[in-house]
Formats: sequence, C-alpha cells, structure tokens
Amino acid sequence: MFNTSPVHLAIGSIVVGIAVLALKFWAAQITGSVALLSDALESVVNVVAAFAALIAVRLAARPADATAPYGYHKAEYFSAVLEGIFILIAALLIFHQSWQAIADPQPVDLSGEGIAIVLAATAINGAWCAVLIRMGRKLRSPAIEADGRHLWTDVLSSVGVIVGLGIAIVSGWQILDAIIAVLVGTNILWSGSTLVARSVGGLMDVAVPPEELETIRQTIKKSAEGALEAHDVRTRRAGPVTFIDFHLVVPREMSVETAHGICDRIEAALKTATEGAHVTIHVEPDHKAKHSGIVVL
Repeated sequence: MFNTSPVHLAIGSIVVGIAVLALKFWAAQITGSVALLSDALESVVNVVAAFAALIAVRLAARPADATAPYGYHKAEYFSAVLEGIFILIAALLIFHQSWQAIADPQPVDLSGEGIAIVLAATAINGAWCAVLIRMGRKLRSPAIEADGRHLWTDVLSSVGVIVGLGIAIVSGWQILDAIIAVLVGTNILWSGSTLVARSVGGLMDVAVPPEELETIRQTIKKSAEGALEAHDVRTRRAGPVTFIDFHLVVPREMSVETAHGICDRIEAALKTATEGAHVTIHVEPDHKAKHSGIVVL
C-alpha cells in the first residue's frame, strides 16, 4: 500500500519534478521555443521546491523537545515561503528570456513532436498536483499543499503555452511564442506572491478562520457544564497542529479535582471537533469573570 506520509509525498515530488523537467527541456531543445523554455524554467523551481519541502516535512515531524517545546511544525511554512521566492526568481528569468526573444527573434520549430512531449509532461504534473493538494489538506501539511498548488499553476501555464503555440502554428505568428512566455511569467509571479503571503500568515500566528473559531467556541460552550464562562479564546495554527487557549471561570467553592474534570471534558471535545488540537486552559474563580465571551450558565 502506498505510504502517504508528508515525507514520502515530498520524495515523490522530487521524482516527478525531475521527470517533468527532463521532458520540458527536451521539448524546448527540439523546438527552440522560448515559451517552452520558460515552462521548463518553472519546472526547475518545482524540483528545488520539492527538495525544500522534503527537508521541511522531515524537520516538522520531529517531536517537541527542550529546544522547541511547541514542536517543529512551523518549519513547513519556511518551505512554503522559500518556494514562493523561487517562483518569483523563475518569473524574472522568464521575463529576461522573453525580452531577448522579442528583441532578437529566432526561428521556432513548432512541430507536433515538441507539443506532444509537453502534453505528456503536463498530464503527469496534473495527476501529481491533484494528489499533493488532496493529501496536503488531509495531512494538514502546508509544505505539501503549497507544493501541490504551485504544480497546479505550472499545469495551467503549460496548458496556456500549448494552446498559444497551437494558435501560432495555425496562424504563423511566431511573435506569439515570446508573448506567451511573458504571460507564463506573469502567471507564476502572481502565484508566487500569493503563496508567500499565505505562508507568512502562518508564521505570524494568525487565528484560525472565523467558521472554525465558531466551532471551537460552540464546542467549549456545550462541553463546559459546571463552569460559568470561558473568555479570551485564542487560536493559532502551526502545520497540522491547532493551538487553542482560553480562561475558564468556575465557582470559587469548586474543588480543584472537579475543575480539572471539566477541563478534561472540554479538551476531549475540542480534540474531537478540531483535528490536531493542542489545548491549554487557565482556570479562574468566579470573581475573575468578565461576563463576556462564552457564557456557559
């Protein structure tokens, strides 16, 4: 049975990336097309990013220790940021190649063989990116999902290149080759900036989405019988782990054992409702109540 751990998926990305890269450079060499060369340059980024993702997921899998008591999960966000940076570099290289093609046009052999090779590479990329996005979400791995989303932009770029070169073949407009390369560069420039922005959000400890936060609040309310209120609910996400902490107000006469039992019940409910939840609860006596937040009674 295929092992779908983040580490094995990252290794799979390296293998697929190298195979697709070889096919695209082969097609670019056969045709002399700058558009196909730009598509191949993006695949170079795919391979580099796959190696970065492998290092990140291996590091993120390490258990918490004295040096990193909250674990190494955020290593995956660094990988995603690095991948976004490599995408931006690839876009600049593509713009450079495109400008050279416009300033000094070269003959392009837009034969069916080159197009067929790119079609094969695109089919491989499309199938693999679907696996990465689905499993990245399932495993809650930012590095794997980011790798899949990047591959999806590569698939879209390749499809655009194929369609554009098809038009160039039919119309005989060779300048379309350079124009398509510019469009490819613009597309991956946008995808790279989006990827960096999302990853930086993870590094900045942004809260979970509003709908997930509401689920957390409702879970606390339903499972906190015996307490008075919960306030100052805070959340953040690091890879597959969602950190949740809040203050729980209980009657001042309640025993420590009873309060601890309520906390255990809430923690169990949150771990059921939120995959990978790591819960910290600060218990307070009733005079600390803020009469806001989550009112239990």
